[in-house]
Amino acid sequence: MDNVAVPLRWGILGTGWIASQFTRDLVETGHSVAAVGSRTQASADEFAARFGIPTAHGSYEALAADPDVDAIYISTPHPFHYENALLVLGAGKHALVEKAFTVNAREARQIVEFAKTRKLVVLEAMWTRWLPHMVRIREIIAAGTLGDVRTVLADHTQLLPSDPKHRILDPVLGGGALLDLGIYPVSFAWDIFGKPNSITAISTPVKSTGVDGQTAILLGYPEGQQAVLSMALDAAGPNRAAVIGTLGRIEIDRVWYSPTTFTLYAADGTELERFDHPVESRGMQFEADALERLVASGSIAGSELPPDETVAIMETLDEVRRQIGLVYPSES
Repeated sequence: MDNVAVPLRWGILGTGWIASQFTRDLVETGHSVAAVGSRTQASADEFAARFGIPTAHGSYEALAADPDVDAIYISTPHPFHYENALLVLGAGKHALVEKAFTVNAREARQIVEFAKTRKLVVLEAMWTRWLPHMVRIREIIAAGTLGDVRTVLADHTQLLPSDPKHRILDPVLGGGALLDLGIYPVSFAWDIFGKPNSITAISTPVKSTGVDGQTAILLGYPEGQQAVLSMALDAAGPNRAAVIGTLGRIEIDRVWYSPTTFTLYAADGTELERFDHPVESRGMQFEADALERLVASGSIAGSELPPDETVAIMETLDEVRRQIGLVYPSES
């Protein structure tokens, strides 16, 4: 974390909603956005005009080949991340890949291994890992303030569009609660506890398309810790999380995976700390900063979310999908 980030020239691959959010954060926090690429020139031109980006490419290939771009943010739906990441890395650019990183661990592993051979940074855009409240939570745990950490609780439940043609319900586009919503609590559990040694999942499918509409996951760990995780796309829940230890607990306020507040309590309920750290813009700039620090340090893996952990998280999601019977068309 002590390395000074080298300002990189960013390219944006894809022009959808999440690309807009990321680009706005970069522009508002002084990052350099040099180019955008879309499947159509018209879409790229509109996006470039909206954010003041100097170059608009009418194809992903042209963006990857742009000599004025150092790193590319990949914002397309999950099933396209594999081919998009290989394109970007093959062109010699560093890659920040939206989560879920891919649709399965096999694709994730191939991307990570290819990046290693090219000595390039490939980073999963799990923005939560670098948000100030999560940085502080890791500090509290490392200091032993919670004692023996026993439990993680987290939900990511939203009321999303019910139209079967919407991306979130389309199996061809990797739809369902697990990859869009569940990746957050699963990654959070990995952040706190590491690799689980047991995985149990149940799910209720969406009748119209067969993707998972509501899924619950229980992760177990070698020393008896547990992570209790829930996700749903057809009902809005509290979207809060907690880390519970023998000496205290942390209660993370809504919405726990975005910039927010939390309270640290002692085991007797005494409030020990109230964390309230305002964040400039929406907060996605922190993941860009993380990639820039890695490039500055000459490293291709950081401690917050190394690429091998991204692959292992996808293995966890693969096992959940195996248990709930969710197979995407691209895998059949």
